[in-house]
Amino acid sequence: MEIKELEKFLLSVQKPGRYSGGEINSVIKDKSKIDVRFAFCFPDTYEIGMSHLGMKILYSQFNQRDDIWCERVFAPWLDFEEVMRKNNIPLFALESRDPIKDFDFIGFTLQYEMSYTNMLNMLDLAGVPLRSADRKDLSPLVVAGGPCVCNPEPIADFVDLFFLGEGEEVDLEVIDLYKEYKKAGKSKLEFLIAASKIEGVYVPSLYDVSYNGDGSIKAVTPLHDAPKTIRKRIIKDMDKSYYPESFVVPFIEIVHDRAVQEIFRGCIRGCRFCQAGFIYRPVREKSVDTINRQAKCLCENTGYDEISLSSLSTSDYSGIEPLLNKLLEWTDDNHVSLALPSLRIDNFSDELLDKIKHIRKNGLTFAPEAGTQRLRDVINKNVTEEEILSTCKTAFLGGYTSVKLYFMLGLPTETDEDLKGIADLGQKIVNMYYDMPERPKGKSVSVSISVSTFVPKPFTPFQFEPQITEAEMRRRQEYLKSCITTKKISLSYHDSSTSFLEGAFARGDRRLCGVLENAYKNGCKFDSWTECFDLEKWLDAFEKSGLTAEYFANKEYSYDEILAWDHLDYAVSKNFLINENRKAKEAKTTQNCREKCAGCGASCYGEGVCFEKH
Repeated sequence: MEIKELEKFLLSVQKPGRYSGGEINSVIKDKSKIDVRFAFCFPDTYEIGMSHLGMKILYSQFNQRDDIWCERVFAPWLDFEEVMRKNNIPLFALESRDPIKDFDFIGFTLQYEMSYTNMLNMLDLAGVPLRSADRKDLSPLVVAGGPCVCNPEPIADFVDLFFLGEGEEVDLEVIDLYKEYKKAGKSKLEFLIAASKIEGVYVPSLYDVSYNGDGSIKAVTPLHDAPKTIRKRIIKDMDKSYYPESFVVPFIEIVHDRAVQEIFRGCIRGCRFCQAGFIYRPVREKSVDTINRQAKCLCENTGYDEISLSSLSTSDYSGIEPLLNKLLEWTDDNHVSLALPSLRIDNFSDELLDKIKHIRKNGLTFAPEAGTQRLRDVINKNVTEEEILSTCKTAFLGGYTSVKLYFMLGLPTETDEDLKGIADLGQKIVNMYYDMPERPKGKSVSVSISVSTFVPKPFTPFQFEPQITEAEMRRRQEYLKSCITTKKISLSYHDSSTSFLEGAFARGDRRLCGVLENAYKNGCKFDSWTECFDLEKWLDAFEKSGLTAEYFANKEYSYDEILAWDHLDYAVSKNFLINENRKAKEAKTTQNCREKCAGCGASCYGEGVCFEKH
């Protein structure tokens, strides 16, 4: 579609910059000289998708190759979707404005279970059959990666192949195989069988799932000589891994409108509720020099005056203070600010605060996760109340007057006493501030408490645990609210209905494919957006499929039960997760990876923190 033709439609919608393309550093190629066209789809709005680091990395890496043209595709908001359907405009890529149904690959990054209906809606807008069985030709191939792929079964019927783990290497291997099979005139099935032999590639159509009478999984049987288990891929040497020298700079404001510099992957901590902390193991760091060089290059090539250091736990980077010293040598002079998300309570020092004062002017954010020491031990948070109060005092002495604290509600073994502990902890922080003679004069304190609902996730020690019912979620939210008695503490919490559905799809199996399709046909999309979410439509979709959301969300799994994702290998063994689950029930903690190896299984890669002491 030509830009002049597109413009007449964009004038009638909010934020036309979502759909216009043409941004600085976007890549335009001569399609007559391209072998493979890849539509990189983010199943949410432009502002959210353009903030995603994985998309930035793979977009740039793919486009470095002369034979590949990777283009960006985002879910159109409701107003533009209406225009598209009314005027028969198929879903198109931003760079060329060509319909993505004509591409070789339609690839989705799946960050959140509540985006699944958007994936189906985007396929429908593109004019591509939803189910992989109905797509007979070799192209377009619908592929997907991202954290949700650690249990892809609820969307298995719609995707041709999944990339498990990190994509920088395996994605290109699959593209090269596709080129070979396309040139040779091979069939889609022949290609999928060959692709299934590549480590990190899961082809769901090559596996048959059978069920017991009670609905539990009886067996997952490979077909066509597909591997019995599929192991995720990782990038072993982060200093040698690809990282872009520039990002596409949007014309409109996005959620994280700044440069992003990844400093390491994985997490040493082992919090038992945290999926990311397990599926990204082992921990692999970039060197200080590599981070500094890449960060400076990014700022020079994008014009951004802010850069965020990205990781699961930034203050756990082993060289954090030397790194900040190095970065401040040029960021101060060039008026570039630094953002340090994901700070840990137990390693927040006066020295780190001194550095942060140069780069951060707003409040500080920490995540105690639970209100009592007993429950923090259950989840293996490994922080004490004394450390929490000490950290807040350090921040207050440094001139800060506001802190934000993240907690979870509905954690395994949680009681009302644990919930009251959240309010009590907030009150202790308020009281401590006013008891400090050195506090900033004339300023009041602000403690923001944000509470999300626990969702049991695959490849965590809590994957066996039931989620509390939606009614119980609401009761506990109201109880916590009643425990807060001062305006110095503000409380926010997540919608219980979306958490309930997230719980169902996080641990669901292939039978949910029918539910998902029914929900989409009922009009469900943008389910993570409050103004679009409709629980009744979802419950109707479950009923039409003869299933209930409660079966998947509120079920407790036995240790010996076959789980929907047991044939996928994310390097963390099931025996380790069982052992951690047992320790949780006894409120026993496990040391972090730098203190002592817990034998999770990630050492099989021979890289990262598992081997740094050897």
